[in-house]
Amino acid sequence: MTPDRLGFDPWFAAHTPESQPEGCAIARVCAVDRGSYCLRNEYGDVPAELSGKLFHQNERTADLPCVGDWVTAQYYDHDRAAIIHQVFARKTYLRRRAAGGSANQQMIAANVDIAFIVQSGHFDFNPNRLERYLIMAADGQVEPIVLLTKTDLLTEEELEHRLAIIASVTTARTIALSSVTGAGLEEIRGALAAGKTCCLLGSSGVGKTTLINRLVGLDAYATRNVSATGEGTHTTTRRQLILLESGAMLIDTPGMRELGVLGAGDCVDMGFGEMAALASACRYADCTHRHEPGCAVRAAIERGDLLKERYANYLKLRKEAEYSEMSSLDKRRKDKTFGKLVKSVKKGMKR
Repeated sequence: MTPDRLGFDPWFAAHTPESQPEGCAIARVCAVDRGSYCLRNEYGDVPAELSGKLFHQNERTADLPCVGDWVTAQYYDHDRAAIIHQVFARKTYLRRRAAGGSANQQMIAANVDIAFIVQSGHFDFNPNRLERYLIMAADGQVEPIVLLTKTDLLTEEELEHRLAIIASVTTARTIALSSVTGAGLEEIRGALAAGKTCCLLGSSGVGKTTLINRLVGLDAYATRNVSATGEGTHTTTRRQLILLESGAMLIDTPGMRELGVLGAGDCVDMGFGEMAALASACRYADCTHRHEPGCAVRAAIERGDLLKERYANYLKLRKEAEYSEMSSLDKRRKDKTFGKLVKSVKKGMKR
């Protein structure tokens, strides 16, 4: 398994660290689980740990290796274990704001060519969550493809309605899929080209692991029985890179309950294509689409050409993106000011 078959293309060759520790070799991170790593090289998979220098020099966890990263590693114990010394530059990435209200970044995967955004066509269909995944892909410069799963549970009219909603949200390629009937599987296989790295994104129970088993051709990964509502239950617990027979690589990820937006407001605009098109007709180039006169976006809402719900979600995601771009000092100042306002309001209520 040579590096080029694992996705090591000329871009990574040009971004190889200038100086490397003696005795190190190139490998790709194929699994991360609670601080434990697994590397894949031309000989197979090897468990690995971080060097002390790499761990202590990186204050942000986002700068530590994640699934899909290329690294330099030093092997020991007859090449049965490794120490990671360096992380290569990332060509693309998928990230989110860390769970729990933190403003920190959490890397999902790196060097991904295609993000398969998996939405269940049944109970868990959620256009607002789809918008967040699309922004995540735009932020990391990853091509999105929407997979609408469990279509065997839908009537023809319900399926058409779901696809129409997706089309109103994005112009990205959409594949209607059923792991029961096999509908859509060949179209997915056509996107899994040799040397390409793809990543599955979606909530727990939408059918990601079942899809992997269909692509692999056997029950290689555990699934669980559906719940009382007909939906799947959480299975995947770690991020891992799977090599398919076609030569493509597929990164499986656990379902994400929280999907905080990171990145610039421009990424949000890319996830709302119709907003960007309308904004070009606004009177002011820096229009925020909130209160300025001559706003083409608000005019479209008044005409009924733009849904109020989609506009409200756009403003919400823009606000999240703007907050994530603020410096830590600015955030502390803003939070402190808000805290003072809350205290003054509470004092006024007591009076």
